[in-house]
Amino acid sequence: MLICALFALNTALVSCEDYLDKEPDSTVSPDDAFVNFRNFQGFVEEIYNCIPDKEKCNWCPSWNWGDDEVFNPEADSRMTHQVDLGNFRAWETTGNWLYKTGSNPTSTNKFEHSLWPHAWYCIRKANLGLKKLDKLVAASKEEKDMIAGQLYFFRAWWHTELMQYFGGLPYVDVYLDANADLNLPRLSYQACADKAAADFRRAADLLPVNWDRTSAGAATQGKNDLRINKVMALGYLGKTYLWAASPLMKNGAQLGASKNGKTYDYDQAYAAKAAEAFGELLNLTESGQAPYALAQFKYKDIYNHERVSGATSCFSDIFYTTKQNWKMPGSVEAIFRGPSADYNGSNWNTSKVFGPKVDKVVAHDNVIHQPTANLVEMYGMANGLPITDPASGFDPNRPFKDRDPRFYHDIVFDGFKYLNGTPGQYARLQYCELFTGGSMRPVANASRTGYFIQKLVPHTCNEVDRTYDWGGNLHCYLPYMRLADIYLMYAEACAAMGGATGKASNFNKTAADAINTLRDRVGAGHVGSAYLANKNRFMDEVRRERAVELSFEGFRFNDLQRWLLLTEAPYNEKYSQEFDRVEASDFYKTHDPKDARVANYRKELILTRDFDTKHYWFPLPIKESYYYPELYQNPGW
Repeated sequence: MLICALFALNTALVSCEDYLDKEPDSTVSPDDAFVNFRNFQGFVEEIYNCIPDKEKCNWCPSWNWGDDEVFNPEADSRMTHQVDLGNFRAWETTGNWLYKTGSNPTSTNKFEHSLWPHAWYCIRKANLGLKKLDKLVAASKEEKDMIAGQLYFFRAWWHTELMQYFGGLPYVDVYLDANADLNLPRLSYQACADKAAADFRRAADLLPVNWDRTSAGAATQGKNDLRINKVMALGYLGKTYLWAASPLMKNGAQLGASKNGKTYDYDQAYAAKAAEAFGELLNLTESGQAPYALAQFKYKDIYNHERVSGATSCFSDIFYTTKQNWKMPGSVEAIFRGPSADYNGSNWNTSKVFGPKVDKVVAHDNVIHQPTANLVEMYGMANGLPITDPASGFDPNRPFKDRDPRFYHDIVFDGFKYLNGTPGQYARLQYCELFTGGSMRPVANASRTGYFIQKLVPHTCNEVDRTYDWGGNLHCYLPYMRLADIYLMYAEACAAMGGATGKASNFNKTAADAINTLRDRVGAGHVGSAYLANKNRFMDEVRRERAVELSFEGFRFNDLQRWLLLTEAPYNEKYSQEFDRVEASDFYKTHDPKDARVANYRKELILTRDFDTKHYWFPLPIKESYYYPELYQNPGW
């Protein structure tokens, strides 16, 4: 696949409107591709088209591979469970967003896009574009800079997306024609990151903050949200440096990091570079120069994601929109996304994989993405303290009371009113019975953990409320990067250098300030004073905040990996939540379910993942690891 993609570049070139704006007359010939800005931009736009849609790449997609999610047994063949088994080779065979057979870079069908084949195709395409820049004579300096900036960004982006799973790779920064000898060596992660960072820095220096404010972007005014800009380049510049700073990249794969302290051992120089990149970005957003902000978290009915009147943005809109003519999710917060013209596409896969299938109250098969008790325990208390802190006020007899407001937005728990409309034949399922032995606890077709999640898809996607029908205009999309992630990564980079008071030289917020900015958004308490004085304890809070804020968005596996926690208990274990009901069923019809009492609240182990050091990286495809000596296989595979 790699060799074929490096040497074979499809010559069908399209203008910028074809993929992002869907104009049908935009195909241009190879001879005309580089003569002016519009045509060259069309050449670039095919790369946008290749960005995989993680949620909709298959009928029942898989993207949460950490300790945060578990499937029902019907989905044992899918990637999430195969990761649990240690079968990382399944990334090539399970039809997930990393690799899917039939991937086609020129198709606009979301089912035909995946990371591995498209990455090599797009890297080669970016290198061809950079080689042809001198052909762009009928263009202004602004236009030339914008073309070059996008190409540098994408060359780096596709490399770094691969590196997260496979480690250091050959960094292909030259155009390889059909006669070239292929002998590019695999680089270390940090050496590869240095090359990617150089490209991201070039991109940031060439690209505008906002395409709508440029002459070149005027032709697509109001349709430039997805086009690469300075903020995106700075975000990935910082992320590249932070990943290079991380314990795995500094110390190598090893067991026992939670005991020997290596999980807190960052490369200080890379962490400082990361903090400066994020600081530059956050100055642009907080000063209002960049078109991004934290979406508002203002709800009059948080269980139904019903915003208060007059709210100008909405946290839920980052992940899905309804009754907005299939508007692209992201709100004001999403920084980097791929194109996603939906028109009821979310109905056929994403909308039906989060709720109970008992009595087919949610249609389709019995595959359910459900949060583990591990993840739900990460959600702390409204006062900002983790539930494990004796001062938090957490009461196991009232475990759903006074929790972080994001808990009520994201998590479906016992007593939750799941069906808003007249339930009819589903009356017994209107209020969730998620206690041990409850009607929504069968392992085969309901919750094996005691929870569902509705962060990415509303609970009203069911056979009574039917938000997934055409009239609901449901459009789901999972952004690759959003502003909250930037605050989290900034906090982590600064904490790696100086704990809670660490900060970049070019931004006025400390690591603690950055975390508290996110908590202020949702109305949760600030980081507790006991966690501010100790560098490692504060880092634990940064990591817990990351687990909560980015839950189910596909980051957890790579976070545990780079923190050297993937092999460590309890992160290699998955738990269910078990408890008995105390309240009568009628209680939930007249009371808020968070006020309910329970008994015998406890966790039970579902599975333990038997990982070794080899599991810190995915294996390269066997065939490709034999193409030439410098492209060697990852250790243990």
